[in-house]
Amino acid sequence: MAYHKMAEVYDGLMENVPYDDWVVMIRQMIAQAAKPIQSVIDLGCGTGVITRKLAAGGYTMTGVDQSVEMLEKAQKDLGPVSSINWLEVDITELDEHKQQYDMAISCCDVINYVTDLQSVEKAFKNIYQLLEKDGLFFFDVHSLYTVEDVYIGQTFSDVTDEAAYIWECIPGDEVGEMYHKLTFFHQEQGDRFIRFQEKHHQRTFPVEVYKNILKKIGFEKIKIYADFSLKSNNWNEKSERIFFLAEK
Repeated sequence: MAYHKMAEVYDGLMENVPYDDWVVMIRQMIAQAAKPIQSVIDLGCGTGVITRKLAAGGYTMTGVDQSVEMLEKAQKDLGPVSSINWLEVDITELDEHKQQYDMAISCCDVINYVTDLQSVEKAFKNIYQLLEKDGLFFFDVHSLYTVEDVYIGQTFSDVTDEAAYIWECIPGDEVGEMYHKLTFFHQEQGDRFIRFQEKHHQRTFPVEVYKNILKKIGFEKIKIYADFSLKSNNWNEKSERIFFLAEK
C-alpha cells in the first residue's frame, strides 16, 4: 500500500465516503459486547477520520498506519481531540506491540491490502494477541462480487476545486485480486497543478476463508454483516462490502 503523496489530497477526494456509517456499526457492536469497551485500536487508520470520531465519543483511541504521511495528516487535523496515540507500523508486523485493547477495528477495506493467506493469518494472529479477554475484532472487506463485477476493468474519476484523479482497476492473476492505478492532479499554488501516480494492490477472499482463519486462530462468536446493515448473517452473493465481528 502506498498513500504517500496521496495523503495530501485523500480527505478531499473521500468526502462522500460514509464514515459515519462505520461509526454507527462500531457503536452498535460495542453496545452488544459482553464486556465494557473503552480502549480501541484502529488498524489502517489513514488520516484518522474514524479514529477521531470515536475519540470524540469518549473512547481511548490508538491509530495505526504504515504511511507516515497519512499519520502526519491525521495529527494535523486533530481539532479538539488531542489524546490519540499514533503508531507507524504495518498491521502484519504488530507482533512486537505489547499493549492490549478492548477492541480492534480495521475499516474501509484495509484488510484487502493483505493479499496472501499467510499474511492474513499472521495479521489476525497479531490482532488476537492485541486483545484483552472477550475483546472484539471488527473489520470489513470488499466482496468477491465487488472486486470481480464492480471494480475490475472499470475506470473512475472525480474532480474538486483543488484536485482530480483518474482511477483504473486492473485485474491480477488470482481470483479476487486487483491493482489500482491512480493518477492525481493536485493544485499547489495559484493555477499550478502537479501530477503524480500511485499503484495499490488489493485482494479479497471468500467469506468462509476469512471465517475459517479467524476460527483457526481462536476467535469465537463470529458474526457476518453486509453493506452497513446491522442485521447479522444477511449477506449474499451480490453483497458489496462484508463486515466481520469476532470475539477473543
